[in-house]
Amino acid sequence: MNTVVISSIGAVFMAIMVMFVRLKAAKKPTNARKIILPPFFMATGALMYVVPKFRLNGWEIVEAVVVGALFSIFLIKTSKFEIRDNDIYLKRSKAFIFILVGLLVIRIALKSVLSSTIDPFQLSGMFFLLAFSMLLPWRIAMYVDYKKLYRELHLTKK
Repeated sequence: MNTVVISSIGAVFMAIMVMFVRLKAAKKPTNARKIILPPFFMATGALMYVVPKFRLNGWEIVEAVVVGALFSIFLIKTSKFEIRDNDIYLKRSKAFIFILVGLLVIRIALKSVLSSTIDPFQLSGMFFLLAFSMLLPWRIAMYVDYKKLYRELHLTKK
């Protein structure tokens, strides 16, 4: 089976997992650790760049980071918190699911087109960097919003 097809199937399963995790997370209060840890866990994937086949040139790095940062805007806009029962919860957003599916479709389309011109290993490196460049600003924005609500919650308790 083609590597693009296999990786696309993997991306679909990952997206489904993210949707379930996000829906489950909305049922429990959140905390700073739950917001901060995912980028650290994902950062371990950067070890792929130890292998020369995965290394990117300057333009590939710039392209992946810019596209990832642009995509993060959609995630930031759909991630809001609310205070319920003296705890901070992530609000459910119907738009989040549609945006996640849309990003998945764009990713699969880009991978299908780019796989004919870019080495599969470098393309993997680019898509990892794109995903990390999307996750990091999103989580930073979530952390800032969380801290605002946290201060608000603890000021009103006094």
